[in-house]
Amino acid sequence: MNIKTANNLLNYRKSAGLSQEELAEKIGVSRQAVSKWERAEASPDTDNLISLADVFGVTLDELIKGKTETETELKDNINNLNDKVNISFKNGVKVESKGGYKVHTGWKGIHVESPEVNIEVNDKDGSVYKHITPAEVHINKHGVTVKGADGNVVYKGKDKNIFQRFPYAAVAVIAYILFGIFNICGGWAFGWLVLLTIPLYYTLVSAITSKNASHFAYPVLLVLLYLYGGFYHSFWHPGWIMFLTIPIYYFLCEFLQKIYIHNKKNKGLRTKNITKT
Repeated sequence: MNIKTANNLLNYRKSAGLSQEELAEKIGVSRQAVSKWERAEASPDTDNLISLADVFGVTLDELIKGKTETETELKDNINNLNDKVNISFKNGVKVESKGGYKVHTGWKGIHVESPEVNIEVNDKDGSVYKHITPAEVHINKHGVTVKGADGNVVYKGKDKNIFQRFPYAAVAVIAYILFGIFNICGGWAFGWLVLLTIPLYYTLVSAITSKNASHFAYPVLLVLLYLYGGFYHSFWHPGWIMFLTIPIYYFLCEFLQKIYIHNKKNKGLRTKNITKT
């Protein structure tokens, strides 16, 4: 083993906080063998080199040759980066490049400014806007908004509809409290089942809005039905059989979604052909 590799081995061992005995125990050799490696009096075989690299969390190349990037090169890279971008942490994180690109992330969302770039916007409501050259892109709780170079909005994601904004979770909690106070639907003991309708409501709205039935929390619905049947009608067996329908449900969802996407693409192609004619 050459002196450089021996020094690498010594430095990696010390960085890992291991003694020669501990390192030797980890790879199944004697302490004397490790000592000889570090003094360049002997060389580990291939299996031991692989074991050493695994212990230190480095590649074989790094173990033998050392890190390829020196401290000077790192400083140069940092200086080059500082020449190209300005970074500040006022009201979030702001990054501004010399070429006019700006990114600001904060509590209000993400704001991107670009002199020219082709992008494809996939909004959370399922809307897509392709191949635009925006000046600004805003991403926040309302979705995605894109402004052109003239400042006009060229794309805006749909805001939440009235059903998505409806505070159903609060209504369910209030209902549970009322069930407990007035001993309705099993009172405190079983009235909590109403809380399971919270994910059902929001995922149903999401499924309808996105036209994708797989968004609906079908397993939660089955849990609710199973518990209701068990608590109120002692239908524990064979009620569990309904859970076998979960993979069938999602298979059908995927199948129907593929048909929907296929029909949508065909409709778009027909529209383009009609426009061209």
